[in-house]
Amino acid sequence: MQNDWNDLDRHDRAILSVLASDGRLSVADLARHIGLSKSPTQARLKRLETQGFIRGYRALIDPIRLGLDLIAFVEVRLVDTRESALAEFNAAVARIGEIEQVHLIAGNFDYLIKIRARNMTEYRRVLAEKISTLPHLAGTSTYVAMQAVKEDGLPDLPV
Repeated sequence: MQNDWNDLDRHDRAILSVLASDGRLSVADLARHIGLSKSPTQARLKRLETQGFIRGYRALIDPIRLGLDLIAFVEVRLVDTRESALAEFNAAVARIGEIEQVHLIAGNFDYLIKIRARNMTEYRRVLAEKISTLPHLAGTSTYVAMQAVKEDGLPDLPV
């Protein structure tokens, strides 16, 4: 069973690379892009999905068009970083809809959270009513992004 990028051949890598930039391609179009016929491409695609290389398909929605103009990055420090405390924090933070991303960090703080909101007033409400009530929270520091320069997902995948 393949479980690593290095285990994939050039056709599998090409499938992932092409789909990373256009997940709506038909299997026939995908096959043309990677230089295989439709049947082996479809079999490879199914295998890549089954093995977890492809976790799903979704539309990339423009948050600015939805009025979510404010991006805030929040450094979170916890008072307790034992596994049980991290699990409790992870479960709680996953329930907050305004949070776009959460990363456990090795550094001077414990988590980095990316939040989208309509404006500063909405962000302050999320911080006060949701973030500040998270379990094991010791403190936060907020950084507001002035502009998102690059937000297109994965870097280009080498084939």
